[in-house]
Amino acid sequence: MEDGITGDFALIKAWKADRAGNLIFRKTARNFNPAMCRAAKTTIAEVEEILDIGEIDPESVHVPSIYVHRVIKGEKFEKRIEKLTLLREEGTVHSNSPAEKLRERIIRRAACEFRNEMYANLGIGIPMLASNFVPKDMILHLQSENGVLGLGPFPMEGQQDPDLINAGKETVTIVPGAAFFSSDDSFAMIRGGHIDLTILGAMQVSQYGDLANYMIPGKMVKGMGGAMDLVASHSAGTKVVVTMEHTAKGGTHKILPSCTLPLTGKNCVDMIITDMCVFDVSAEEGLCMVEIAEGVTVEDVVNSTACSFKVSPELKPMQQSQV
Repeated sequence: MEDGITGDFALIKAWKADRAGNLIFRKTARNFNPAMCRAAKTTIAEVEEILDIGEIDPESVHVPSIYVHRVIKGEKFEKRIEKLTLLREEGTVHSNSPAEKLRERIIRRAACEFRNEMYANLGIGIPMLASNFVPKDMILHLQSENGVLGLGPFPMEGQQDPDLINAGKETVTIVPGAAFFSSDDSFAMIRGGHIDLTILGAMQVSQYGDLANYMIPGKMVKGMGGAMDLVASHSAGTKVVVTMEHTAKGGTHKILPSCTLPLTGKNCVDMIITDMCVFDVSAEEGLCMVEIAEGVTVEDVVNSTACSFKVSPELKPMQQSQV
């Protein structure tokens, strides 16, 4: 058993503090900050405003003063937006090139997995774009690991807020009924099996549902993010769907007998959606192709897949959201 890591210092950015050291965070800026305060021997918080004791309602305190040792108000409190992401046209994805059309095929098929009142976590890239194709009469609760339930569409220009981002650091909005919380609460939702569906990308998937999606040896990575927790929730009942192009550049296989890259999770994938087909995945029996894209033959899929698979006797055309 590994010992827990205790940091000597936690350097925190918060919205407000009082002179006792109680902290308030704004929107998704809470993320891992409360956990970092609790784990460190000394917490130093930079805030936008310092209030007198008693000016913060005790019910509004996110981090109590016992965890905070120093508070400063910086001369220039900067809020940078790393990934300004704006809504161009409501409900549209621009698909001009052949590559973009193939991506939209994956996105529209992924959107067919949504069900009314479902709680879902969507990875950055193709998975997140599937939210553009949610039917207007469907209620979908989108959760993000950085501490928000009730994600809305990307903001229109001028509506972006640096304190309101998703786990991929993209600017977002929220819908009525949304909630903000810390990342440790977020991962309690995930590992507890409270998320019905997670859709994420992959670099490789094995025929029995092993997933590799967070690093390529020799290339710099920031870490696996929440992917390991998301796929670990498979055992608690969360459906794990992978969306990806069927092959990598140069035709290199991505669906393999076994992954050659470091694993994110083992026997954790339930479905693979590519630009060519849809596979159901069984940890015992392997892959079964249940849908095939227009203009694609079974032979095409065989040639683009490095492992064996079954073909469903009820093979259907690939579904596409019509939103």
